[in-house]
Amino acid sequence: MIGETEALREAVLAQDDVRLVVVDFARVSGIDAHGLGVLLELRAWTQALEIEFKLRNVTRTVEHILEITSLNTVFEIASGIEILLNPLPYQPFTCVAQRADDAII
Repeated sequence: MIGETEALREAVLAQDDVRLVVVDFARVSGIDAHGLGVLLELRAWTQALEIEFKLRNVTRTVEHILEITSLNTVFEIASGIEILLNPLPYQPFTCVAQRADDAII
């Protein structure tokens, strides 16, 4: 997420008619303070619109950063089991969101 926050912000903010936004961290090797701030901003925006906001495939490095900043208690992190039961398609650097009518985009 270092240096990629604006594209993430734009992708999530474009999702205003959804009930779930999942940010996939499978290819994210690190996150800086600015990236954490953007995630908090996006979480607040989704909460205001009553949209679920989850992180998935969080790498060990990112998980460690979330733990030392205590943000692991703020963000909902999708577990491996949840991913197996409810797989979402992976689209590189695209926000995967679920519409209110259950269509996955």
